[in-house]
Amino acid sequence: MTTAVNSPEAPFQESRLWATPIRDLGLKIEGTPLESVIAEVRRELEAVGLRKLRPHFYLTTEWVVHDDTIAIGIPFYLARPDLTALHAEADGHLEGVGRAELLRYLRHEMGHVVNYAYQLYNREDWVKLFGSMTQPYEDEYRPEPFSRRFVAHLPGWYAQKHPDEDWSETFAVWMTPGLDWRSVYAAWPGALEKLDYCDRVMKELRDQDPVITALDLEWEVGNLNYSLGEHYQSMAFPPTEVQVPGLDGALQTIFEGLGEPEDATKAERLPAADLIRKWERTLMSDVYRWTGHFPERTRLLLRHMADRARELKQVYPANREREALLALATLVTALAMNHVHRGSYVS
Repeated sequence: MTTAVNSPEAPFQESRLWATPIRDLGLKIEGTPLESVIAEVRRELEAVGLRKLRPHFYLTTEWVVHDDTIAIGIPFYLARPDLTALHAEADGHLEGVGRAELLRYLRHEMGHVVNYAYQLYNREDWVKLFGSMTQPYEDEYRPEPFSRRFVAHLPGWYAQKHPDEDWSETFAVWMTPGLDWRSVYAAWPGALEKLDYCDRVMKELRDQDPVITALDLEWEVGNLNYSLGEHYQSMAFPPTEVQVPGLDGALQTIFEGLGEPEDATKAERLPAADLIRKWERTLMSDVYRWTGHFPERTRLLLRHMADRARELKQVYPANREREALLALATLVTALAMNHVHRGSYVS
């Protein structure tokens, strides 16, 4: 069966923030928890010897370092709790929430800064190890989980997306204080070779002036005259049709039909659709982490599954939520892996 699935409508559209131009939100890094974490990353940069490199940090719509610049763009929703909540509702996927995760993303972006600042991508030894920067940069890629040729830092086996990301992930692992990367990657020869290379090159660059110091702040929040609503509408995953032949049967192996209990338990029966929606964000995040299946796609898949479960009047015993959730997560992961590697959920 095929079900048309539209982009989710955010329930907060009536909020006064929804119509507010982003430039009028008064957003800044100073005075927020971002400030102290950025200061921590600067100290880490000095600790590894890159004392002449002075990256700039600013708020924009996503994590980004534009080519041949040393300015790190940070998603504006991380600057205020209410905007973090709005983003979670509108997009369903958060990147960099909390000190540990924020540091994780900042170290990755710092890898881009170092690459561009010292034009490492032009070095023959860099190209030989990581590949050419001219390779196509595809939004969707097909990672090989647990490939020992790449480090694992950001979710989704992100190092496998492009040579630039491979370097940045490698640098982020190398830069992480207290991490014994030689031990962690001792059994991953390809990844370890890249980390050793990073270690050698960073020693070469210690206390050297960067070649590139340019900034590109065109998309800084103070320049964005469109509203929050327009922003989230523009970034919404395109409406699509989720096609999963045989999905109804799969759901029926996990859940029960209303009024058709599969055992004698007298436990209350709860709607399967509610269980799917309850765990939507967690499944989006975890499935992406281990498969590379985009969270936006997983959200559409889960909402399709919830719609089918509702149509089929599927339920589950309240005292067996854990078992139902485990089976659901396994099903979603299997479908996600199919889509990543075959381009469809069912071949």
